[in-house]
Amino acid sequence: MVGLAPERELPIIGKIAVGSLRNKLLILLPAALLLTAFAPFLIVPLLMIGGSYLAFEATEKIAELVLHDHHHEEELVDAMADPADLEAMQVKGAIRTDFILSAEIMAIALASLDHLSLATTAFALVVVALAITGGVYGLVALIVKLDDIGLHLAQRSNPASRRIGEALVHFVPKMLTALSLIGTGAMLWVGGGIILHGLEELHILEVVPHTLHDWSERAGEAVGLMGPVLEWFIYAVGSAIAGLIVGGIIVLAVRRFVKHPEELIVD
Repeated sequence: MVGLAPERELPIIGKIAVGSLRNKLLILLPAALLLTAFAPFLIVPLLMIGGSYLAFEATEKIAELVLHDHHHEEELVDAMADPADLEAMQVKGAIRTDFILSAEIMAIALASLDHLSLATTAFALVVVALAITGGVYGLVALIVKLDDIGLHLAQRSNPASRRIGEALVHFVPKMLTALSLIGTGAMLWVGGGIILHGLEELHILEVVPHTLHDWSERAGEAVGLMGPVLEWFIYAVGSAIAGLIVGGIIVLAVRRFVKHPEELIVD
């Protein structure tokens, strides 16, 4: 997002936020309530499907980097000739991925609200939808504007302001790169963790999550005070590896039958 004209950035984010909130309230919320009322047994399988998508998206990004695929970049270059096409591509892709991630978050929330009445569950899910949209896109808007804030401060006459502005200008691109890497790792961790939890819940291949639990607990018990941290870290790494394995299988299948798998993810 850094480098786009400032007057175009926030409108794009606004369109994505509006589309995201509309999807949550008009599609995800009714679907969640229907699941609660008529098919609660589907919640865990749906969570696992969402976790598998997260694992696929992260693994596909890694595959693109390793295999030097540039189809997505070529599409962006072509779209840059028409700002309207570029904006439409960004909005469409972001809303699609946001829809899947939001469905996952709301399904997780739904799984923890199974003891509440239908009306209370509906209210809680509306609060979750509003919180997700407001929090995520508020943060995105702030990050997008950080470089503009830095440029503004760098032009001030006050030496301290200029130093802060120059630091921001140099820091923001590095921060965005780091966030991309962290985000990919987090998708593997979260996706793999959801899959492992689902295996336990459905009593399928329970030896995998149980073994990982045992390893992490034994390692934690062996180091004393730092045990909980090490236990969490080992389980997180194991979850990410599980996500990479599942994601790799899906990537191989998708690349076998889909000409442009990069269209299924958002960079």
